[in-house]
Amino acid sequence: MEDGSTVRVPLGAGFSLGQCPQYLLSFVPEDVFVQQTQDVRNPVIYAVFTSSGSVFRGSAVCVYSMADIRMVFNGPFAHKEGPNYQWMPFSGKMPYPRPGTCPGGTFTPSMKSTKDYPDEVINFMRTHPLMYQAVYPLQRRPLVVRTGAPYRLTTVAVDQVDAADGRYEVLFLGTDRGTVQKVIVLPKDDQEVEELMLEEVEVFKEPAAVKTMTISSKRQQLYVASAVGVTHLSLHRCQAYGAACADCCLARDPYCAWDGQTCSRYTASSKRNLGASLPRTLLQELSSSRRSRRQDVRHGNPIRQCRGFNSNANKNAIESVQYGVAGSAAFLECQPRSPQATVKWLFQRDPSDRRREIRAEDRFLRTEQGLLLRALQLGDRGLYSCTATENNFKHIVTRVQLHVLGRDAVHAALFPPLAVSVPPPPGTGLPTPPYQELAQLLAQPEVGLIHQYCQGYWRHVPPNPREAPGALRPPEPQDQKKPRNRRHHPPDT
Repeated sequence: MEDGSTVRVPLGAGFSLGQCPQYLLSFVPEDVFVQQTQDVRNPVIYAVFTSSGSVFRGSAVCVYSMADIRMVFNGPFAHKEGPNYQWMPFSGKMPYPRPGTCPGGTFTPSMKSTKDYPDEVINFMRTHPLMYQAVYPLQRRPLVVRTGAPYRLTTVAVDQVDAADGRYEVLFLGTDRGTVQKVIVLPKDDQEVEELMLEEVEVFKEPAAVKTMTISSKRQQLYVASAVGVTHLSLHRCQAYGAACADCCLARDPYCAWDGQTCSRYTASSKRNLGASLPRTLLQELSSSRRSRRQDVRHGNPIRQCRGFNSNANKNAIESVQYGVAGSAAFLECQPRSPQATVKWLFQRDPSDRRREIRAEDRFLRTEQGLLLRALQLGDRGLYSCTATENNFKHIVTRVQLHVLGRDAVHAALFPPLAVSVPPPPGTGLPTPPYQELAQLLAQPEVGLIHQYCQGYWRHVPPNPREAPGALRPPEPQDQKKPRNRRHHPPDT
């Protein structure tokens, strides 16, 4: 309203802050998203709150009902009275029209703006700007909480998605570091809920806070705006979950389902709607594909949903070969598709040996991206398997065969001893380059390309009889200047 005649209502965020003192905290709303429901007059309100203080960093998303907000605004106003000047509900005479009523409505048809309100109403609203009761979120607790994170939530957008086991609300949360989090909240039991982060996408090359987001259901796109520009990304990226049924089921993404061959977009259209527009043969293929679809958003149980298809989970494991030098470090990469998976590393030196789990020690460091091996030893060579476990389902994500080379062998291959030799007679072939021993040790495709390049280089370089092939040339002599002797002369007296 105008002339400072606004009415405010306290919003209870329902935080459980533990030992953090309440007087150190100040939460402010950052963004609001209105989700329409079947009742047009009672939509659902999503609000993002962040802490404005420097002692405690936190963000939260709360859900409010418009019916609860309307009930509080129709309730009593807050009024300070008594010897201690405490907040109490106002019980005196209410001026007409009721403060907070919009002009031009049913009760104020002759008033076109708040300037037409009587002075009694304006003065009352200035002295009573706050409602006595507070609006609490649904279930009396926040929907999403972020505490101790190196970022803050800035905006929210919500999309309703129909899945095989019901309708879900997917939250897209923007952060102040230029990323968008895709989150779904599932009911765990009657009193608790479970929050799952499906993915987090960097939408801008330069870290910039996300200001606004808009969902286009027709184009299935999310439009994101910041201070550096505007971009868009798809609401679903089912191909990122892979082709295995277990990975698609563990993703628990209501947009996606396993169609018998790969993880693809899930559509809940009925057979009756398709029968009028599609040929019969194509309709039969779509019906067969629907019968083979596997999706379990609520539980994410691949043992039950992907029965008969779980044998392909370990076959899709990424296999690679890495080489390391004794005394140096090696990093083995492993990133499971599901952020909720528990990762373990298993080591097997020989095929006849038993696999054992790698514990966190001084030389082994486990990170979110993989395993770091410091100060490699010859005994570290072997097969490393990265396993992911989620909902009692275990599968291998990647296998890495690590070869550890001795430092003496690598040094001898790179820097052979200098030897004086005469060039070979014409037609007897080129001398063996010093790098060929290292290429035989590694035997990698990349090293083969380097070997081919060096062979061509040696064909075009004429041999120098004064130098041994592959010998290191001494550096060119440089003019050495006599160092200048800087003396500190005593000041003249």
